[in-house]
Amino acid sequence: MSKNLLNLQNKSILITGAAGFIGSALVQRVCTENPQATVIGLDSVNDYYDVSLKEYRLAQLSKLPNFTFIKGNLADKKLIEEIFTKYQPQIVVNLAAQAGVRHSITHPDAYIEANLIGFYNILEACRHSYDNDKTGVEHLVYASSSSVYGSNSKMPYAVEDKVDNPVSLYAATKKADELLAHAYSKLYNIPSTGLRFFTVYGPAGRPDMAYFGFTNKLVKGEKIRIFNFGNCKRDFTYIDDIVEGVIRVMMGAPIRQNGPDGLPVPPYALYNIGNNSPENLLDFVQILQEELIRAELLPQDYDFEAHKELVPMQPGDVPVTYADISSLEKDFGFKPRTSLREGLHKFVQWYKAFYCNLERHHDENCRSRNRICGPITGHTASPK
Repeated sequence: MSKNLLNLQNKSILITGAAGFIGSALVQRVCTENPQATVIGLDSVNDYYDVSLKEYRLAQLSKLPNFTFIKGNLADKKLIEEIFTKYQPQIVVNLAAQAGVRHSITHPDAYIEANLIGFYNILEACRHSYDNDKTGVEHLVYASSSSVYGSNSKMPYAVEDKVDNPVSLYAATKKADELLAHAYSKLYNIPSTGLRFFTVYGPAGRPDMAYFGFTNKLVKGEKIRIFNFGNCKRDFTYIDDIVEGVIRVMMGAPIRQNGPDGLPVPPYALYNIGNNSPENLLDFVQILQEELIRAELLPQDYDFEAHKELVPMQPGDVPVTYADISSLEKDFGFKPRTSLREGLHKFVQWYKAFYCNLERHHDENCRSRNRICGPITGHTASPK
């Protein structure tokens, strides 16, 4: 697909979800590599998971001279309009969303507000950025999800596959976002690219993700529950690889052009962004356990079998996720390079520094004389 190549230097770039896992890592990289760019971050900093982790990420970003943070809700249309009027972003990366398949079952309102109303506000702001013949938004990049594939049995998942049967409200909202983006791209000639993210992991990640939750439980001596009796596979992708892919996409906007009828062809693209190498969940947990032992967060004689429980699949989950990333590789040269062991090693080292900084906790937080530590609620110290 033909691309309009963009230089991020000297651009005004809006990144929503800036206090989130992917968003904060993206801001860090964009600001560091493009010191002449102006980067605006928006995030509601809600309490879906431990706010202290979001505050930790923002504390790292506050050191960046070309970064401005705005705390606010994507569903606040007036605020979005004000941001676009003041900063006139040329590149918009919409990562803000209410995440989590299981949470959507019990808290549907949050998904309608953030993922539908919030994204609609972004689309409207992009549309009106062209008012009065302004150049406006040159590229909108937005987050979709591998969840849109539902219970598709064809592997690997390809963007051309039919995704009309979501098995969760979260997945339904993400599919709706793709449809909305396509309609706005067609109607208003907005260059837009959607990214279907597969399971992302790494330092300063989301505590609601399995690898983080497993770690919390294992270091506290609790049992972990492995769904579908261990017969799950996930396309785990390390955060640095994901950020590399997003930046490459940001710099390649779909070209505006007219079709044979003289009307604009939607400058719209959609890609999977994952690792193209699904890992069995039991193997994943085995490597995680080994890295926790290596970091001395678990004892050498840790009995893993006594701390795992194989249970049935949960509603809304799927047994396998597996990304076909051939089009992303073809168009952008994207190919993840971080092995699962290397990625989990880096996560565990960060986890130990963040939660188990021995100079910043009391003896009662240790499980044993060997000072094996569990998560410390509200701990926000920067790792050394």
